[in-house]
Amino acid sequence: MAGISIRKAETSDARRLADIAYRAWESGIFPLLTEQPGMKQAEQRRLAQAVAETLSRIIVAEVDGIVVAWCSRSARRAYIPYLFVMPELQGHGLGSTLLRRMESMLELEGAERVQLETPADNVRAVRFYEKQGYRILALRPDGRAAHEPFMSVHLEKRLNPFEGEIEDED
Repeated sequence: MAGISIRKAETSDARRLADIAYRAWESGIFPLLTEQPGMKQAEQRRLAQAVAETLSRIIVAEVDGIVVAWCSRSARRAYIPYLFVMPELQGHGLGSTLLRRMESMLELEGAERVQLETPADNVRAVRFYEKQGYRILALRPDGRAAHEPFMSVHLEKRLNPFEGEIEDED
């Protein structure tokens, strides 16, 4: 896919990022769930809050200047809580590109491993992460709403942390 660029998220991206996340959830996760009243609205609020809380740790992929995917990382550990690609653009390498960039950023900080999780029933996502070199560590209950018991696959990938000095070129 031509015209892809990666950059840090900006405040002005927040609404678009929440929309991308919701659309990806609606097409990939929602079909696995038993619909409850208010579920979609609650997920929209949850994802908007997630964007607001992690905006400074989000990188985005743009295609021809339009944000179409994003990835975030945890503040305190090498953990990737969110990776979302617009459903109609999934399968074109955007998720792989964002994931590799985030892994590189973590390597520069000295991380030896990175972890993430995805719903166990989201077979497409589990296979995607395995293709990217992640291995399954555990299968655990997701811990969200009690009315929707959900199993989560916890995955990990070994990184090649950068060792040494980064010289400033002035």
